[in-house]
Amino acid sequence: MRFLIVRTEIRTAADADIAAAWAGGGRLRDETCTPEPRRQVVHAEDRDAALLLARALSTVGAVRAGRHRVKVLPIEEATPGHPYRWDGG
Repeated sequence: MRFLIVRTEIRTAADADIAAAWAGGGRLRDETCTPEPRRQVVHAEDRDAALLLARALSTVGAVRAGRHRVKVLPIEEATPGHPYRWDGG
């Protein structure tokens, strides 16, 4: 299985938005509609390599300071309805 390692900026949320999402039972952030801005993207061919790269990206100062986050996403060959397809299918 292949993996995508992404370093993104963390969007700040206003207190009013947090309160509205909490009261309405909705989501504060929906990555499928409005993903966080990407700063860096790396591919890995196996899980161990993906975790090693994620660990390396986690040493970046912005990640350690809480302004960016690192995500490890599994991707496979495109299959109908697969949740990790990037072409919207």
